[in-house]
Amino acid sequence: ALPISNVIKTPGTGLQGLIAVAGNRVFDGRKKPSMRAELSGGSGDQTWETSARYGFGVDDGSGDGPGIVISPSGAVLQRSDIESEGDGGEYNLTAAFSRPLAGGKLKLNAKANGDKFKFEEDQTTRFPSPLVETTDDTYKTTGHEGGVNYTRNLGPRTSLELVGLHSSQNQTIVSRYRAPGEDQAFGLDRDSSETIGRGVVKFKPAESLSLEAGTETAINRLESQTRLSANGSAIRLPAANVEIEERRAEAFVRSTWKVSPALTVEGGLNFETSRVTSSGDVMLEKSLSFAKPRVSATWDVGPTTQVRARLEREVGQLDFDNFVASSSLNTGVVSAGNPALNPDQTLIGELTLEQRFWDKGSVVVSLSHARLTDVVDRAPIFVAATSTSPARVFDAPSNIGDGTHDRLSVNLTLPLDRLGVPAAQLKTNATWHRTEVTDPTTHEVREISGQRPVEWDATFTQDLPGMRTSWGFEVYGGWRKTSYKSNEIETYKLKTFVKPFLEWKPTSDIS
Repeated sequence: ALPISNVIKTPGTGLQGLIAVAGNRVFDGRKKPSMRAELSGGSGDQTWETSARYGFGVDDGSGDGPGIVISPSGAVLQRSDIESEGDGGEYNLTAAFSRPLAGGKLKLNAKANGDKFKFEEDQTTRFPSPLVETTDDTYKTTGHEGGVNYTRNLGPRTSLELVGLHSSQNQTIVSRYRAPGEDQAFGLDRDSSETIGRGVVKFKPAESLSLEAGTETAINRLESQTRLSANGSAIRLPAANVEIEERRAEAFVRSTWKVSPALTVEGGLNFETSRVTSSGDVMLEKSLSFAKPRVSATWDVGPTTQVRARLEREVGQLDFDNFVASSSLNTGVVSAGNPALNPDQTLIGELTLEQRFWDKGSVVVSLSHARLTDVVDRAPIFVAATSTSPARVFDAPSNIGDGTHDRLSVNLTLPLDRLGVPAAQLKTNATWHRTEVTDPTTHEVREISGQRPVEWDATFTQDLPGMRTSWGFEVYGGWRKTSYKSNEIETYKLKTFVKPFLEWKPTSDIS
């Protein structure tokens, strides 16, 4: 990448701007330029800003490598060579404005964005017999968002905040799979929107105590049309064409009490209700309600040691992506939608110890245990035969019962001056996950789908002031995640990779 920037300021108006251009060249020869422009200004308490970004990028998670399919007994069923690449372009426009209003402050913001991504894959099977398969996927998304925020003091100890937000998005997916004697096509057209209103009152009766109460309401809508065909014949999908609406309301109270200079306690209670309706292929109407209590404490054991504890009930938000059918033809997997899905609920206890040392060094160790209800995972859905279509079994997002999730994380910031490396620092993060749930197909205990058992990364940086230079490297640890579907177990692996970097500042305003 080769960035070029120009900052312009006009005296007296507060007007300033930035233009940046980058020319990115990928190892395989693809060239992907991008550009960014920003402008802001205003006077007094009235300000405005706007920005535009347009560019192209490459999916560095796509590439070449081996593919293997193994039976439950461990026998190799298929070996293949995979060549794949993914890239696309996007644009992003933003604007914001703020000014005083009626004794408070008003902020307005708006955004428009869009992107197009294309994935291409060729898979050449060597065993058990030669076979060439190709897949092309195209994803297009456009979206708009507008928001308003108003804050005002109602007295020396009381303040009010009002928030409004509306966003909408359109997404289309076209996927094509070809092999000798087989031609499959999948298409999706989806429109979604979200409208949120929120009001919060904050009251501070004493320096050691603060209270907060508020309400939030939201309306989420989704309209989706899906189609799937094989060799020109349509295949019926569960929840292929649906219209879904969720109306959600929430009230909450929170408090923070500084019991002593060393101890702070926080507590709160959220109560949420929602009503979900579905029409089209799936006719559904249901109501949900959840109480979400939370309590936490922070204890400064000493000037360099802190202990934090938390007990909380969390409730996941409904993901409309799980409500409609989807497809990944390059892996041969078609997923049904499930509007009857409930959000998962988690009771989590967490304990964290933070120890600071050597002025800028620290180590943070966190351990948590969670008990999950209505785990959202994968399960089979059966579609009965019709006069034109045989009976089929599809994989679908489903609530599969209770589970557990244990997590241990360690974060280390290590200044290296005392170890003989001046102006240098090493930062590492590592997290271990252990999850358990009962598989709805095999009825055996397994880990939760999509969870990475181990995640880690490390970053080394060093400043060389005499050379106006800083350098270092980032290490991204390899990981594995597995999805347990009704007829297969699918595992993705990413190997550890290293990104070195070097920054030189010949002058104070050029890097």
